[in-house]
Amino acid sequence: MAIYLDHAASAPVRAAARDAYASALAVVGNPSSIHRDGQAAKNLLEDARAVVAESLGCDPIEVVFTSGGTESVNLGITGLFRARRAADPARVRIVVPEGEHHATIDTVEWLEKHEGAVIDWVPLDSLGRISVEAWTSALAREPETIAVATCLWANNEVGTIQPVTELAALAEQAAVPLHVDAVAMYGHYCFMHSDGTQLIAGNMGIVPGITALSVAGHKIGSVPGIGALFVARTASLEPLLHGGGQQRQLRSGTQNAPAAASMAAAVSSALSFNAVTMSSYEMMRIDAQERILASVDGVTVSGDQALRLPNNLHLVVEGATSADMLYLLDEAGFSVSAGSACQAGVVRPSHVLLAMGYSEAQALSTLRITFGPETEFEDVDALVDALPGIIAKARAVSSRT
Repeated sequence: MAIYLDHAASAPVRAAARDAYASALAVVGNPSSIHRDGQAAKNLLEDARAVVAESLGCDPIEVVFTSGGTESVNLGITGLFRARRAADPARVRIVVPEGEHHATIDTVEWLEKHEGAVIDWVPLDSLGRISVEAWTSALAREPETIAVATCLWANNEVGTIQPVTELAALAEQAAVPLHVDAVAMYGHYCFMHSDGTQLIAGNMGIVPGITALSVAGHKIGSVPGIGALFVARTASLEPLLHGGGQQRQLRSGTQNAPAAASMAAAVSSALSFNAVTMSSYEMMRIDAQERILASVDGVTVSGDQALRLPNNLHLVVEGATSADMLYLLDEAGFSVSAGSACQAGVVRPSHVLLAMGYSEAQALSTLRITFGPETEFEDVDALVDALPGIIAKARAVSSRT
């Protein structure tokens, strides 16, 4: 059985989430039906919505369930863009940092091609941090032409935590709605201000200036196919789906009560973790990092080493391609990744590393190792012991091609 170290791609389904899903499947009604079976399903759904809302520090009415993180991002960005542009056709600009998840990049580029959006790219520094100076400049430049701004809370590839509190305050000052992709942050960690202090013990807390915020269930151990979008009460969004008017008219369609119940159970389990769990991730990462760097030449660690996701170790390995290393690691019984899993199984140069100033060769030579609640120190030991030989084999293959 493989040692699973790819939690950033998808987490194993938690026992509580699996049990909640199985139990909810016995409830037959449609949550929109008025009979008792329908109301039983609605109660399941609304109980789940309340749990997710509590985890985000918002009201249940502000939680819109979706099919996952990608839909949440699409609804958040496209919905805000279309609503703002409908109210004022001059609002065509979207402020977007480089190195965002492809759910964001592909969405804004689609809007550019099909709906006349103008993308205002904000650069990253060498650690993957969003330039606050460039963000401020973009917001200050003809703010009346901006439809929406968006950013990651934490980079899904290199693990760098962004100064979202500051970025949100700047967006609020410019009267620009801000969408935040919090998929990589949600549920696993104590959420932090840009200075590293915890926002709210046990939950995220929607900081002032955030209009919409995307999360996904499968990243924290729910069944796949469920996510959520926080939408502020005061926000105006155009829906992507029509027919039925469920969820404040923002997301029509029969709601998936069993998956929502699973997500709520996963949230409850994930948020029960405390500083001890975070410290365990940190110790695993630092120990693995130090031992790998000591045993293998030509390996560097990317991302901010101070403000980062504690369970994310991202490596750039000189002279070895991601494809070769992943194949060899899989053969040796380790499940890791090169970066985002949302690229149809094709290994391409990491756009995140390119935005950080790495070369194309370096951006094709990455490993992302991410831990989860079931990861043991022995699993990390096994990987660290195996990695020097695997990297040597991958370099030998690369040297022959």
